[in-house]
Amino acid sequence: MRNPSQKDVLFRSEDIKIIMQENSYPEKFSKSNMIESKASFNLLFLLSPNIHLEAYDCGTKFLFKKNQYILHYSAQESTAELWTENQDILKYLQIQINYQYIFNLIEPESNKESAEILENMIRNNYIFLHKETPPYVTVEMHMILREILSYSRKGVMQKLFVEAKIIKLLILVFEQFNEKNTVESIPKTPAIIKKFIDENYHRNIKAEELSSMVGINQNTIRKEFKAQYHLTVTDYISELRMLKAKKLIIDKDMMIKEIAIECGYEYVQNFTRAFKKKFGLSPEKLRNE
Repeated sequence: MRNPSQKDVLFRSEDIKIIMQENSYPEKFSKSNMIESKASFNLLFLLSPNIHLEAYDCGTKFLFKKNQYILHYSAQESTAELWTENQDILKYLQIQINYQYIFNLIEPESNKESAEILENMIRNNYIFLHKETPPYVTVEMHMILREILSYSRKGVMQKLFVEAKIIKLLILVFEQFNEKNTVESIPKTPAIIKKFIDENYHRNIKAEELSSMVGINQNTIRKEFKAQYHLTVTDYISELRMLKAKKLIIDKDMMIKEIAIECGYEYVQNFTRAFKKKFGLSPEKLRNE
């Protein structure tokens, strides 16, 4: 059984450290101290709701919603305290990257764009997306995090894999913030559709229902949604269902048939086929591993 408050170092190299904090059995409250090394960038992904954070070095306080994240630069070694209340689970992933690694990666002396990116990172401009709100983890970011957490090889292959995924995460972060100044010009339809799917992906959502809800034809909905989120509506629904299914299977509290229904599949055969296509093994095999 896992320790009620367990912090796992999932990966460590000279330049990168990945830490997962998960308190699976909270009592009155959950608490953890996060250390940021001197001259380091820290990607912090908040994976459970209502996480409080207090940074000791500057007295800054945050209250994060589930699936928000920040990219923070720490010039000196510092400590932050994270906690939840009312028996909420405390779960977060910290990816710490040395300054020199980022400097060599971005090469700020090579061009103006690279210099501006590094300057924005050092000034901690990758914390508030807009209106003083931390950004949310996108579906693509979730997929990368899942790949990092599930990668089983060790040694040089793991190092190359992790570095490639972190570079991709940073690209997504930069892209997300580059779009913040044009947030008002982004069509509202994809955001409305996404919110509806997030709340209803477990049931059978028909294209006609989405079209009727926003008053736009189905082809326009598909085009705008894919342009905004880089996934089709169908793929996004499937991704949410598979993420939920995998979690429920690992928790082992429900029958496979019950999980299929919970995730929006009327027939367990269709669920098994979709799950195997997504993860390369059946729900039963994953549960028995």
